Amino acid sequence: MIQLENITKIYRMGEVEVPALRGVTLNVRQGEMVALIGASGSGKSTLMNIIGFLDKPTAGRYTLEGIDVSQLNDNKLAEMRNKKVGFVFQTYNLLPRTAAISNVELPLVYGGGRQKRKRAMEALAHVGLTARANHKSSELSGGEQQRVAIARALVNDPSIILADEPTGNLDSNATAEIISIFCQLNREGITIVLVTHEPDVAAKAKRIVRLLDGQIVEDKKIQ
Repeated sequence: MIQLENITKIYRMGEVEVPALRGVTLNVRQGEMVALIGASGSGKSTLMNIIGFLDKPTAGRYTLEGIDVSQLNDNKLAEMRNKKVGFVFQTYNLLPRTAAISNVELPLVYGGGRQKRKRAMEALAHVGLTARANHKSSELSGGEQQRVAIARALVNDPSIILADEPTGNLDSNATAEIISIFCQLNREGITIVLVTHEPDVAAKAKRIVRLLDGQIVEDKKIQ
């Protein structure tokens, strides 16, 4: 499903080149749940951003579901990102004074049509938050806000969910709830790639990929 071949990413800061990824090759099959782990600066978030079309590699080839991503223009990339990928971030990225249901509807603004309210409610039901649909984000707990973020990621029926430190701001109980949701979504067939520094979270994945200094140094199946 995801094929990365010799991916390099170099950031230029003035005359200085800072390599973030150094020849990464990674294949993720449909239906896998993969944890990317590594110290700060190891390149795991850069790798996730490239997989999710939020960044472009300096060199290398990226193929998603047989489509060579490097051949796509910006409009096609945006369309593919909106249809294929759902994002979940550590900081939730919700509009604080806006109801949960409206936050979930946001990805549907450009094509959800009359069905957007129905689809958003279905996504909230998937994460157990139907009763909180009309509460503002600022009125929800951290765990509830992250569940809204997951519902927003689900609303376009993506084949992949990318989660960057999704439990980084949560207590242990909320963390367990969020990981349980990801595991259930994976059982339903959604491919999950998550960045985490928490061993307990990584252990729930089916595969752990460890990065160090922009390179993969370990790739092991655990389930």
